Amino acid sequence: MEPIFLFGIVLTLLFLGVPVGLSLGLSSILFVTFFTTDSLSAVAISLFGTGQHYTLLAIPFFILASSFMSTGGVAKRLIRFAIATVGHFRGGLAMASVLACMMFAALSGSSPATVVAIGTIAIAGMRQVGYSKEFASGIIANAGTLGILIPPSIVMVVY
Repeated sequence: MEPIFLFGIVLTLLFLGVPVGLSLGLSSILFVTFFTTDSLSAVAISLFGTGQHYTLLAIPFFILASSFMSTGGVAKRLIRFAIATVGHFRGGLAMASVLACMMFAALSGSSPATVVAIGTIAIAGMRQVGYSKEFASGIIANAGTLGILIPPSIVMVVY
């Protein structure tokens, strides 16, 4: 019965428009308050205990670095370099997009950041050349997953 109550609280808060992080936190606090014998200090202790892991500090710094790179024009330069490298082949723009995703993933370490940074530029370019929207999106979505495979990735640092 308790898990149903917990999921019910989370879904209710999400449907009310509360952000995901707050929904999870509030539902956990309510669950600990009403269904366990632990005090709320156990929640605070576990929250601050998690902050002691220094490897978790890498995650926001990777995201910050990828944000700096995408706003600083690194993504555009990577795409121009990739087009100069493989753009002359048949299907070269798609290959250049994959190559740019690989290079950006090696710099940022984050798959979502790679998809956002390269995808916004590359999908528009592929659409102008004549690629279908589905194909262009598929290329970027698949190439963006290289972010967790190419070191230094967030997943490899944490695990």
